Amino acid sequence: MLPRGLKMAPRGKRLSSTPLEILFFLNGWYNATYFLLELFIFLYKGVLLPYPTANLVLDVVMLLLYLGIEVIRLFFGTKGNLCQRKMPLSISVALTFPSAMMASYYLLLQTYVLRLEAIMNGILLFFCGSELLLEVLTLAAFSRI
Repeated sequence: MLPRGLKMAPRGKRLSSTPLEILFFLNGWYNATYFLLELFIFLYKGVLLPYPTANLVLDVVMLLLYLGIEVIRLFFGTKGNLCQRKMPLSISVALTFPSAMMASYYLLLQTYVLRLEAIMNGILLFFCGSELLLEVLTLAAFSRI
């Protein structure tokens, strides 16, 4: 029995995207790995490279902000996809742009960019682009209901 006002999707009208859900799942695990590795990389940079303290603090704070954006984006994307709701999926689409901008910052604009970081951020941008494409297609499918 569902709470009052909540409805399940009509039987036979399952429009949620399995490839999108797989991408969200993989991206969640990749993000956990990414953030841990990035923290260790910042520790490495802070110890071995002449990294200005203000820049290091800024990059770490931005990493934590990025973590928050990414967790919220993946949550709303998964919720919108599985519940077949347009609003949470639209929020996820909107948060994809700040997420991609942060990945681009870490790819191009931080003080020191290691080759490992370039590869990791390239993978993040691939996830963002793939998820954006599938989210738009899924939103189009939800709009046809």
